[in-house]
Amino acid sequence: MTTLVYDESFEGLLTAVFHVFESKLDAVEIVRKSQFASPLFDDVQEIISDATKADRVLKRLHEQLGNEGIRMLVYSFFSEDLKMEKHVLAAIRYAIANPDKNVWTDFANPDVLQLSKYTKSVGREKHRMEAFIRFEKYKDEIYAAKIEPDFNVLPLILKHFKSRYQDQLWVIYDIRRNYGFYYDLHELQEISLENIQTLKQANADSLHQDEMLYQTLWQRYFVKTNIVERKNSKLHIQHIPKRYWKYLTEKKV
Repeated sequence: MTTLVYDESFEGLLTAVFHVFESKLDAVEIVRKSQFASPLFDDVQEIISDATKADRVLKRLHEQLGNEGIRMLVYSFFSEDLKMEKHVLAAIRYAIANPDKNVWTDFANPDVLQLSKYTKSVGREKHRMEAFIRFEKYKDEIYAAKIEPDFNVLPLILKHFKSRYQDQLWVIYDIRRNYGFYYDLHELQEISLENIQTLKQANADSLHQDEMLYQTLWQRYFVKTNIVERKNSKLHIQHIPKRYWKYLTEKKV
C-alpha cells in the first residue's frame, strides 16, 4: 500500500491524483496531512502541490464531465469528510476508464453517488450561508459576520458577497475553522485571528452606534409582524435550523 500525504488544499488533492496515474499506482491511499498517522510498513510519499499537474487533471475531467462535474469535485472537497479522498479518487478512476461516458450521472456507482451526496449537502449549506449571514457594523467602519457552517463553504460564498457588497469593507470569519476573508473594496485577503475570543465576544462597546439602532429596529419589526395565532414552530425550524439562530439579529430578541 502506498500512502500519499497532501497539504489539504484542492490543488494538493489533484496533484496527488495526478501522481497516482503518472506512477500507475494501484493500491494507494490519499491522506490529508492533519489526519496522517505514520504506518509501520507502507510506502509513504509526501505530495507537493503543483499547479501545472492539478490543472492538467482539471482540464482532462472538464473535457469529459463539464462544469457540473468540476463543481461536484469542488463541493466534495469542501465537505471535509474523512473518506472524501477515497471516493474522489475512485470516481475519477471510473471516469478515466470510461472516456466516452459522463459517469457523473451514473448513480449506480457508489463513489459517484457519494460525491453527489456531498455536493447536495455542501450546496444546501452554501445556500443557507448566503441567506442567513448577518453583518454587524463596528466602530472602525468594517462590517463583520461570524459563521460556523457544518462544511467549509466560506470559499464558495465569497463571490456572492463580493458582488453584493462591492462598496463596503467587510469580513466573514469562520469561527469553527479559525480563518476568514477581508474585503478591502478591491481584493479579498485571507486572514486568521490569533485571539478568536475577541470576535466571539464582541459586545456593544465595539459596535458602531448606528448598528445598535438598526438591530433594535430589525428586532422590533420581527416582533410586531409576528402573528401569534399562525405560529408554526416546526415549519420555522425546518426552514431556519436552530444552529443558525445565535448569529441572526432577529433571534437575539
